[in-house]
This record gives sequence, C-alpha cells and structure tokens, in this order.
Amino acid sequence: MTRLPFATTAQSAAARVTSETAGQVSSAERTPDSLGTPVGPATGCALKEGGASDASAGPSVPSPMTPEEIAEACQQLDQASPQEILRWAVRRFHPRLLMATAFGAEGCCVLHMLAEIEPSVICINLETGYQFPETLELRERILQRYGIAVEYIYPEQSVAEYEAEHGGPLYTIRPDQCCHDRKILPLRRALARYAPLAWISAIRKDQTDVRSKAQVVQWDAKFQLVKVNPLLHWTKRDVWNFIVRHDVPYNPLHDRGYPSIGCWPCTRPVQPGEDDRAGRWAGKVKKECGLHVIEHTDGSGI
Repeated sequence: MTRLPFATTAQSAAARVTSETAGQVSSAERTPDSLGTPVGPATGCALKEGGASDASAGPSVPSPMTPEEIAEACQQLDQASPQEILRWAVRRFHPRLLMATAFGAEGCCVLHMLAEIEPSVICINLETGYQFPETLELRERILQRYGIAVEYIYPEQSVAEYEAEHGGPLYTIRPDQCCHDRKILPLRRALARYAPLAWISAIRKDQTDVRSKAQVVQWDAKFQLVKVNPLLHWTKRDVWNFIVRHDVPYNPLHDRGYPSIGCWPCTRPVQPGEDDRAGRWAGKVKKECGLHVIEHTDGSGI
C-alpha cells in the first residue's frame, strides 16, 4: 500500500497550535468552575464539583432518562467541557455506561479523560478482523499508559469464514453489508450483554453532515439508549492540541496521511486539500459505517 506523506504531520501541526495557544486557557479544556453548574445525576439537580472521587458518587442503581430529562441535560451541558460532560455521564449512568472506540484521535482523548475521571467505565472496540496492525498495537499502548483494557468485540465469523461464505470479500462490492455484519451486529450483541443505559462516542459535529445533527446528550433510537457525545463541539485543532499537551498515545497512521482510520481495505491516505474523510470508502458515496447514521426523524437515530 502506497503511503503518501502529509505536507505537515498531525503532530507537528498540533505542536504549532500548542505554541500559538501557550499561556491561554483553551475552551476545549475548561475547568468545572468555568461554566456555571451542569445538570446532575437523576433529576436535573446540580452536580457536585470535583474530580474522579466525586465522579463515582451517584445513584447505586442508575435509572433510564425520560425525554424531558435528556432535553434538559442536553441544554445544560451543551456548552460544557468534555470533562464536565463525562463527569455528568459517570455520575448519571455508571456502572451502566459504555464507551465504543475505534482508537481514533478523538477516542484516545476520551480514554485519557476517562482514565482521570472513572477508569472502570466499560470500553470496547469492534474488532472486524480488518483493522490496521497499528490500530491493534495502539490498544496495547493505551493499556500500558492508562491501565484501561479496551475489550475487543468480535463478529461471529472470522474473516476467513466470512469471506468463504460470501465467495470473497464483501467490502469491495457490498461495504454496507460488511459493516453491518462485522460492526453493527457485534455491537448489538455487546449492548445486550452489558445492558448499558448510555454509551459514549467521540464524534465531532464538524466531521460529516450526519454528525452535524447530533447533540451532546441524545436518545439513540438505533440502539435504544442514551448517547453522550462529549467532543461534539471540538474541532480538529482542539483534538490535536489536547493530544500534544497531554502526550496522549495516538495511531502513527495519522502522521502518514490518514486523518480518519477505519478498516484497512476501505481506508486510504488523503491527498492535500481533500476532506479528512475522503480516504474512507474512497470512490463511494458511503462515509459512515452505520454506527452514527440517522435512521429516524429529528435526529433520533444518530
């Protein structure tokens, strides 16, 4: 596979951001004191301020949220920092809280935050069998750095079994089916096993048209649980500024022209001037694996 170098690597670009913002308080890293009082655990009461020790103090048996509570939480947390949003989610849902990560740059930022707030949150990765070796190696670096063992969730069939059944790879001719079988269905099984009330994603609003319709806290009709998007209002600059400032482990493919990384057969480096997701399913209209698409009106299935 030909790997085209970036004109500027992700890390060096982020280093410039850090130098430009030295001495300033980034909106991406506002402290809990900087924003007023976010919504609280069960009924919209005020959160206690504090760090990881406070984050675990919540109801012993988390309860589902009503639509009114979701709307109130979204309104009160919309301008909160990612750390504040995660603290709220931990207070409100832990231990019935789950994070799904593909080890993208954004996901690594959230893992760093969870390591400080509540490292026992269940974290999973949908191991399709087609992930880059660099992605799998990053899982081990995350474990060594934070002590967070991200659990691999596997499809029912190995790659060899799956391709034998279909007469070869499906990703070239039916990529939606491949994503459904090797990502959506395994996630559904994991959700059935863990029965979370909410899951955390690391999507950003500016990544795709679909994601631009998401909310910080929302009902996910596709998977029938609350979805929490703490990085929704972050930009790419915010992400890499945070990674450099905190020395967060990240996928080295980001420095080789891959701003967005999925399965290796469906991901290529982007050319200068291309959109960050141009390398995903290149040449196809498809730009989402299906985890974050809208299936219901009013954004209820994002």
